[in-house]
Amino acid sequence: MDKTIGIFGGGQLGRMMAQAALPLNIQCTFFEASESCPSAILGPVFSPEKQQLNAFINSADVFSLEFENTPLAQVDELTQSKNIHPPRQALAIAQNRLLEKNLFKQLDIPVAPFSAVSSLQDLEKATQDLGLPIVLKTATGGYDGKGQFVLRSVDDIAQAWAELGPAQSLIAESFVHFSREVSIIAVRGQNGDVKTWPLAENHHHHGILSHSIVPAPNSTALQPIAEQYISTLLQHLDYVGVLTLELFVTENGLYANEMAPRVHNSGHWSIEGAVCSQFENHVRAVAGLPLGSTEVIKPTVMVNIIGRHPNIADVLALKGAHLHLYNKTEREGRKLGHITLMPTDERELPALCHALAQILPEPLSLTTDMSW
Repeated sequence: MDKTIGIFGGGQLGRMMAQAALPLNIQCTFFEASESCPSAILGPVFSPEKQQLNAFINSADVFSLEFENTPLAQVDELTQSKNIHPPRQALAIAQNRLLEKNLFKQLDIPVAPFSAVSSLQDLEKATQDLGLPIVLKTATGGYDGKGQFVLRSVDDIAQAWAELGPAQSLIAESFVHFSREVSIIAVRGQNGDVKTWPLAENHHHHGILSHSIVPAPNSTALQPIAEQYISTLLQHLDYVGVLTLELFVTENGLYANEMAPRVHNSGHWSIEGAVCSQFENHVRAVAGLPLGSTEVIKPTVMVNIIGRHPNIADVLALKGAHLHLYNKTEREGRKLGHITLMPTDERELPALCHALAQILPEPLSLTTDMSW
């Protein structure tokens, strides 16, 4: 198939989408400010700073994105002449946590109690109505733990408002007491076909995803519930492409945290660990091709490389290790690449995770409790 997909953004997600597109004879172009972005080696980069949106629109047949904060004004200009997947509606909702939580409620997807906050008085009332602790977040923007404040007592109100109040539009959420965080990733084709990957159990380090275990341990009973929630979202939004739903596991079942209308960090394992990766299936959906199998080849652990690069030889010496570097310079808190561990014998995973933790420059709390 000769087709070109234009991607808003040129980071590592766009890079891996383009890598998945090449074997299908599909080319990619990118709309990205940095001409040296991770995706630049895989296709032309058009710059918003150089007013190249029209050139970008003319560069491809159909469009997608790798970042949910893609400006809606750019999408609106694009859709006057071309199609984009996922749809604008999904992007607009994902960009606003209040719209997102209200959609979850509308579709009977459980969420923690929440309220809108636009003034100091609203925040004071939210602490009374929701009880403490609560999490105060900006309604728009913020990722990897940014743009939020946990209030544990009334003494925190002034500081929380001083830090986040200027955003004007905020959301206060009851603090969810959860045992772990999981995510479900699914893809929907243009013909309505839906496929889901197994739940991933996600662990974070300073608010950034550290590693994901797939399938999530002890998740057999949770999988059909998560599949129901994400399938409901896909159908309601008339969605095409990959969608991710982050969930908390609580004593009262699964609670939705947020959705991401794109391929997701917790799905990187699927490049080697699934018959068809999230990236290839997203490309297939956007291009109007049949979807591939999401079956797991074998249990997998995906580990992010954050801040500083490890010694490549040390990583590749580990049994069953697959290394992906994103061509990024080192910076604190920056995702530089990821490592997928999938040895022939899954019983070796805990020991391999421990060995990997010893050679990564940034400390990570790689769990060894991985009994499926």
